[in-house]
Amino acid sequence: MSDDPLDLFRLDGQVALVTGASAGLGARFARVLHRVGATVVISARRVERLESLAGELPGAIVIPADVSVADDRERLIVETIERAGRLDVLVNNAGVSHIVGIERETLDQFEQAMQVNTTAVWHLIKLCVPHMTERGSGVIVNIASMLGLVGATPIKQANYCASKGAVVNMTRELALQLARKGIRVNALCPGYFPSEMTEPMLGDESSEQYIRTFAAIPRMGYDHELDGALLLLASAAGSYITGHALLVDGGFTAH
Repeated sequence: MSDDPLDLFRLDGQVALVTGASAGLGARFARVLHRVGATVVISARRVERLESLAGELPGAIVIPADVSVADDRERLIVETIERAGRLDVLVNNAGVSHIVGIERETLDQFEQAMQVNTTAVWHLIKLCVPHMTERGSGVIVNIASMLGLVGATPIKQANYCASKGAVVNMTRELALQLARKGIRVNALCPGYFPSEMTEPMLGDESSEQYIRTFAAIPRMGYDHELDGALLLLASAAGSYITGHALLVDGGFTAH
């Protein structure tokens, strides 16, 4: 092992699959993993955006898929292993949210959030387990949210809070089930960061005042402020960390 501690964060020779990689945090995660040496497999529904991102990342593999569809999830894992030869890191990033009070929230909205944010996460992990078990190693990073640990109101989104809360505790349970197979499972829990999901908040004075009031660091996060946390969980630097929900929220949940 190298004497340079920074080498622990490298992913040379490894394959990392990122779902929801067509924009926002998912695209950033793909760029970061590529920068530390991983071959990245990028997946989402919007093919043109994936191909544009792949143009920045030599060797990147594009596999379009809709994670709300079970057949797509199965094809995604099979094709990743066929085309890349292996799968070392799965970043479950794809997500959806509906901002609506329960009086107007529909069953379809709630079930869609659970399907994309929770069921797909569970299923993709399940599909990876045989391959990772055979290799004796693997890393799962579930992109949850601080809203998996606290409520969101006045921004009302029970569907999102429920789905991300399920991901946080599923992460703990699967970490226990899989640790002795050589597979680590952790959750990265961002606070408010610029993304397609938070776009309505950008430039909105009431939203910005809300963040200034409740975040100890009184602003949204910058996208690069998730880089270190992602690499810690995805790389050998975090080899003794499993079952953990790592908050990167500017102190929002410290209240």
